[in-house]
Amino acid sequence: MLTVRLGGSLVSRAGGRTEFQLEGRNIMEMLRHLGQICPELQPMIEKNVVSVAVDGQIYRDALLHPLDPGNEIILLPRMAGG
Repeated sequence: MLTVRLGGSLVSRAGGRTEFQLEGRNIMEMLRHLGQICPELQPMIEKNVVSVAVDGQIYRDALLHPLDPGNEIILLPRMAGG
């Protein structure tokens, strides 16, 4: 199982929950399971307005990046800018 922590405005979308135990071999599977467990986050996941930080590195559009239970995984609202 993966431990996934939420940050920023995602916490309020998830009803105040800050942490989830999820399955997934990669980012795509983890996000799919999160959307099933917490349907309030599903629209943000589908619109691709979330970023995933794995061990301090933010991955955008890297849905096949592998995950394992030892990773520190944080889900954040996607930030715009340049």
